[in-house]
Amino acid sequence: MNFPLFIARRIYNNQDAKHKVSRPAILIAILGVAIGLAVMIVSVCVILGFKHTIRDKVIGFGSHITVGEYSTVFGGDQHPIVINDSLLNVFRGIKGVEHVQRFTMAQGILKTDSDFMGVMFKGIGEDYDTTFLHKCLLEGVLPQFRSNESKQQILVSKTMADKLNLHAGDRIFAYFLGDKDIRTRRFTITGIYQSNLKKFDETLCFTDFHTAQKLNGYESDMATGAEIMVKDFSELELVDNEFIDKVNRKQDRQGNTYTSLTIKENYSQIFSWLDLLDLNVWIIMVLMISVAGFTMISGLLIIILERANMIGVLKALGARNKTIRHTFLWFAVFIIGQGMLWGNILGIGIVLLQKFTGIVKLDPATYYVATAPVELNIPLIILINVCTLIISVFVLIAPSYLISRIHPAKSMRYE
Repeated sequence: MNFPLFIARRIYNNQDAKHKVSRPAILIAILGVAIGLAVMIVSVCVILGFKHTIRDKVIGFGSHITVGEYSTVFGGDQHPIVINDSLLNVFRGIKGVEHVQRFTMAQGILKTDSDFMGVMFKGIGEDYDTTFLHKCLLEGVLPQFRSNESKQQILVSKTMADKLNLHAGDRIFAYFLGDKDIRTRRFTITGIYQSNLKKFDETLCFTDFHTAQKLNGYESDMATGAEIMVKDFSELELVDNEFIDKVNRKQDRQGNTYTSLTIKENYSQIFSWLDLLDLNVWIIMVLMISVAGFTMISGLLIIILERANMIGVLKALGARNKTIRHTFLWFAVFIIGQGMLWGNILGIGIVLLQKFTGIVKLDPATYYVATAPVELNIPLIILINVCTLIISVFVLIAPSYLISRIHPAKSMRYE
């Protein structure tokens, strides 16, 4: 039988009214651990949800890796490049690549009888992954994106629709400035999307690849670029290195130079901002563990002093300091365990409440989301629990040495 564990369990379950000091100390210690753990769980789940939601939105507009003409990628000017089937097969053959899709950008102006707005038309084909667009769709349906025919359909953002007073099903004229003329097209608005990313909602609408290609006067195998999705986002740099070796600095038949750019490089400010959120998580975790640790230390000291008489009796019966220390450390584990139980119930409960109800609202103009996003990561929550238990017990080792300073003769007269 584990003697320290047996004694610790008896002390923990003792409801004797004489011990009126230790019960409040135990409750405070349990409350400190519970609140600290709950705050850590909620903080981590919110930060993870926020980071991944914003990241997925940015990736939804720009994929993981973009391949295009050098001056287009780094300068912003639109220059075509040859993206034929053989080159697409080269992209697909690179290890770690999951999906490849072409796109063509065209600058234009949407105009109604009362207002107009300059926008970028992104032409995409049937090979384009529209999962993200479906998630952002507010009204109507997506256009029929084609590579070889034009349906004269577009998808506009809610920002554009509000400014121009448009709705799904409306028709609108678009004007495109060429080198020598102005081209006019009449599009049908099949749907309206909203991403809450101001950078995209104010400028980007979607049409079919064939329309954008013809408006720019491109040949059939030319496009603004190609977007590549990788299988594992954590290996983005490794896949990009393969593109640097096999694609970058190569030239097409017209002398244009291929280059690649990752989503982190293209939107470095957004990803740097998201990385800063990790620092907030570490600060919160350190503070909460510190609070839990201090409440546990104070609670343990109170319990040791209150149980000085018992400690003296145990020492008189031959118990070593090590055995008594282990007894009170086991006692502390019971307190920490109960606090962690309530902390998990409270923390996970708050996360699930937000996940299914969206009760906490945010300003989309500032945070890019309408409700606080959460992500319930069970392995990470288990890791937080394990670290909390280990750290909380570890900080109690030094205070437990107070037991060695308690003398049997004096302690048995202690009241």
